[in-house]
Amino acid sequence: MIYRLSAAALAVICLAPLARAAEISKLYEGDLPAARYDHVTVQTIGYTPGQSSPSHSHDAVIVAYVTKGRIETQVEGEPLKSLGVGESWTEMPGAHHVICRNASATEPAEFLVMSVAPRKGG
Repeated sequence: MIYRLSAAALAVICLAPLARAAEISKLYEGDLPAARYDHVTVQTIGYTPGQSSPSHSHDAVIVAYVTKGRIETQVEGEPLKSLGVGESWTEMPGAHHVICRNASATEPAEFLVMSVAPRKGG
């Protein structure tokens, strides 16, 4: 008996042993302060050498993840942190972020920020 297989079926049979599960790395897990936090924004922030942000606060839960260089960050009442690629920090709504800067005077730095906030106008 002769079986005819489509190219797609043949590819699945031949390549199935090569398939492997995706690598998943949990970067952060935490509880939100209230159910009304239902709007998510994800952005990157890049600093030139020596650049910093002024002292500030947010009405959102902030999760930040360093993607390039080294970032120095401090929330009021907490120690200064110097974080490199792959490290992260969080800020709760209303926290006073007193220091956020590129730790290097010669190399750029970048971090990814996910903010979860109340929906505007909602």
